Amino acid sequence: MAHVIDREEWAVRSNHWKGELQCGAYGSNSCLIFNYLPDVGGGPRLHAHPYAEIFIIRQGNALFTVGDQEIEATAGQIVIVPPHTPHKFTNLGPGPLETTDIHENGSFITEWLE
Repeated sequence: MAHVIDREEWAVRSNHWKGELQCGAYGSNSCLIFNYLPDVGGGPRLHAHPYAEIFIIRQGNALFTVGDQEIEATAGQIVIVPPHTPHKFTNLGPGPLETTDIHENGSFITEWLE
């Protein structure tokens, strides 16, 4: 059976792509995070997952820390982080950073490292 999920069910704000959805409840082995980070320096602290995470940079510039690598990513690029790899990212600016993050699991499993 197909599922249609209205924006009101996952979005934090109706005027930005910001929110998250655990898709396991709908039969999918994935979770989605829609990030809208308006401020330079904003982003999640260091963490890891037991599954891969895919970041689609929709707008802006980000600095990713992935294990011992630092990666600058810009709009249109995709960053894939392997399972069990510590990672974080920040908005480099100028302007907002928007990402769509795909977790390869039906529910979030996150180990916060800082």
